[in-house]
Amino acid sequence: MVKALTTDIRYLKGIGPKRAKLFNNLGIHSIEDFLYYFPRRYEDRSKLTDIAKLKIGEYQTIEARILGSGESRPFAKWREESSGFRRRFLNIFEIVVEDSSGRLTCVWFNQPYLKQYFKPGREVVLYGKIDLYGGRLQMQNPEYEILDSESKDNLNCGRIVPIYSLVEKLSQRMLRRIVKGCLDEYLPKFCDILPYDIRQRYNLLNIASSILNMHFPEDIPAQESAYKRILFEEYFLLQLSFGLKRLKADKIRGISHKINEDFLNEFEKGLPFELTSSQKKVIAELKADMASLKPMHRLLQGDVGSGKTIVALYGCMLAVSNGYQSAFMVPTELLAWQHYQSVRSQVSSLKYGGRAINVALLTSSSNKKEREKIYKDVKSAKVDILVGTHALIQEHLEFKNLSFVVIDEQHKFGVHQRLSLLTKTVNADCLIMTATPIPRTLAMIIYADLDISTVEELPRGRLPVKTYFVDESRRSWVYDFIKENVQAGRQAYIVYPIIDESKTLDLKAASSMYEDLKKNVFSQYRVGLVHGRLKQKERSGAMRSFKDGKLDILVSTVVIEVGIDVSNASVMVVEHAERFGLSQLHQLRGRIGRGKYQSHCILISDASTQEARARLHAMVSVSDGFKIAERDLETRGPGEFFGVRQHGMPELRVNPLGSWEVINIAKQEVKTLLEKDPCLGLRQNQGLKHTLSARFPDYEKFMA
Repeated sequence: MVKALTTDIRYLKGIGPKRAKLFNNLGIHSIEDFLYYFPRRYEDRSKLTDIAKLKIGEYQTIEARILGSGESRPFAKWREESSGFRRRFLNIFEIVVEDSSGRLTCVWFNQPYLKQYFKPGREVVLYGKIDLYGGRLQMQNPEYEILDSESKDNLNCGRIVPIYSLVEKLSQRMLRRIVKGCLDEYLPKFCDILPYDIRQRYNLLNIASSILNMHFPEDIPAQESAYKRILFEEYFLLQLSFGLKRLKADKIRGISHKINEDFLNEFEKGLPFELTSSQKKVIAELKADMASLKPMHRLLQGDVGSGKTIVALYGCMLAVSNGYQSAFMVPTELLAWQHYQSVRSQVSSLKYGGRAINVALLTSSSNKKEREKIYKDVKSAKVDILVGTHALIQEHLEFKNLSFVVIDEQHKFGVHQRLSLLTKTVNADCLIMTATPIPRTLAMIIYADLDISTVEELPRGRLPVKTYFVDESRRSWVYDFIKENVQAGRQAYIVYPIIDESKTLDLKAASSMYEDLKKNVFSQYRVGLVHGRLKQKERSGAMRSFKDGKLDILVSTVVIEVGIDVSNASVMVVEHAERFGLSQLHQLRGRIGRGKYQSHCILISDASTQEARARLHAMVSVSDGFKIAERDLETRGPGEFFGVRQHGMPELRVNPLGSWEVINIAKQEVKTLLEKDPCLGLRQNQGLKHTLSARFPDYEKFMA
């Protein structure tokens, strides 16, 4: 079975080398990928409607007999070619069908080949939207199924029909036909890897029936049962791999930090603000982890601006008070510089062991002399806390006694980069932080190998950001609003989706709009520009100037999404807001509202689709990042939402949102199984063992 499922997709009937490239663009490379490429939604075309009862504007299904057909080629327009202009004709193919209640005209555009299928007298099932044209009912470009004595499987009409995500040159009809052929050939070769007793206990379908009913469900309950089984297996395998990893980790002896309450209290008293109850709760969890002999692996998540950094700094202080070093890795030089400045100011008045706490900064921009000095000081333990970017994982950097590692905005790092930092020491405690709120269900999947803490409150005194959704007609008002705030002493961001103008996209771009705004709209103010193609030094320089108040308005792309704290910035304008995901918009909005002033986020968009407008209205009405993340996950799916593959695991095959009960049951079953068979040596668990080896490259080392 394993060999058959790993077969290249090009060898599947109906695909071949050229078409295989189209499927590769969808992430489909093998037969297994193809079988698990599930529909994004379904249409119920099983209910037939009499022609006389058809309703204008609705999608409906009919079964009728073809009375006749015709073809016409009206002139459409002139088309420019290398030899000059040429007339382009539109091909219209039309049939008239009849059932016992009436007649209906069906029309297809530029599909002349259809005349070979639609012969008078044939029975046909049609599905499409009913329109009124020239005083008569018409169905344009309907899906169809020709009925004859040899038809066994109607894939496009007369049933619940799958709708897949496609790329250019692939059609729904074509994909359904190939999927059906693949199911017929390969499903009989499937073996169930879930132990029989587990399937019996929770009334789970076998895997072959589940895959079949995910693609071509008999009815809605059958599809729901199939989804439950697939989700259970997905999470069961993921949790099993992490469970094996935990079993190995439990055997490892870490560093037990002693809790010096006097020193920690002195640190807390020196803070310019009062900790929230949520921060105190997470700090208590951190202390318990670091005091134990078991290495800490904890995820700290919280909404933008919730105060996660001070929690991480508590861990650094705990390490320092035990004579150990800490490393603080962030994804950008700008963020590294900000954390460095912040940490230095927070610990400047503290001393331990008769000396001040030494904080150093290491980035790729550090010159050779600075870098060599830091290497030397880190190796000799003169540096207590090292803040930096990817430069922290360079092989030349050696710590003397590193016991605490912080990785901020961790989704910006690949899994191997994180592991590289942990190899700088033996069994250090590790705190992973993210400001991208993750729905509970997804967090339990992606971070099943981590303990999870959440900072749920914003610091006291913070005013919620007011959000507005306006269209292009309100642009003058937006610019006047920015001017009012700048004149009052505040600062503003204006964010664009692209850097330079595009011939194919009708979008405003940061570079060209910067020139226009600087010369024409905000000529009396100081305007800066920052985007991803600027050199790191220029980008950091612009952001520092903005933070230091040397710029009033910063024109930018999403490069500021993971940016720098500017408490004086009170306005965020996002152009073409429909081009951004909800979580990304929330991250951008989090750049403001960090000071004592009321802040405002203005989303400018002429979004034409109902879905896009609904997303933007959600931004106006919802401020909770976790609720926004749930809506984002509903529309984008778990892989796209969080880039799961970069975490060193396969893409999630089904959306887990709202399926907490199924996931929790799978987690408990994994725990029970590993208590009985921690090495997966029993015969009934051999399928699980082989599947883990195929799907999780690191599986074998978990068993070492």
